[in-house]
Amino acid sequence: MLRVFIGIDYRAPLAYTVLQSSIIRRSSEPVQITPLLLNQLPMSRRGLTDFTYSRYIVPYLCNYEGMAMFIDADMIVRCDIKEVFDIAEKNGDAVSVVKHDMKFEWPSVMVFNNAKCKDLTLDLIETGSPTKFEWAESIGELPHEYNHLVGYDHPNEDAKIIHYTQGIPAWHETHECELAEAWFEEKEAAIMTCTWKELMGTSIHAEPVLQKMFEGYKRHYEGN
Repeated sequence: MLRVFIGIDYRAPLAYTVLQSSIIRRSSEPVQITPLLLNQLPMSRRGLTDFTYSRYIVPYLCNYEGMAMFIDADMIVRCDIKEVFDIAEKNGDAVSVVKHDMKFEWPSVMVFNNAKCKDLTLDLIETGSPTKFEWAESIGELPHEYNHLVGYDHPNEDAKIIHYTQGIPAWHETHECELAEAWFEEKEAAIMTCTWKELMGTSIHAEPVLQKMFEGYKRHYEGN
């Protein structure tokens, strides 16, 4: 089971919905996806976002066992998420990130080797400086295509994880940004559904629905 934790802003649930859909439908292994919501966590510290600090709680939530990934909600994943886990596991470091020039973007995608993150305690997260990565004895590097910063990095049509750093394309202000079409395609995939007949037509639940529809049509035509 691949464990993925997403930093979510309660004001923009659409970003989370699209991201988790993009992960699930491409993963070659079962994925456990958990949204990080402060009211559900044993901490209360907030920064610029609700998950500025809560992202570092992932190893604690995993009992400092196995591997786990944190990812910001304003992204889409266009690869098998297992690829990222495999690279991080091969690195063997406490945490693996894309090492952008803008260091504040490093923690937007992190893969933790939880057993090596025991210094990342609740107390450090709540009162210390986890953003300095001093809790990590070593920091592994992920290729840049696993956290492509729209609006900052050179355009890359082949980016595997797209980070809409200036805002997802759902907003007017950003709907024409680089790789916007990729996000809209993921949105459509996340909210699509087949027809009722295709899904329910042969179900035991179909008969009462069809009977009700028939009676409705009958009343309509008899009334005319």
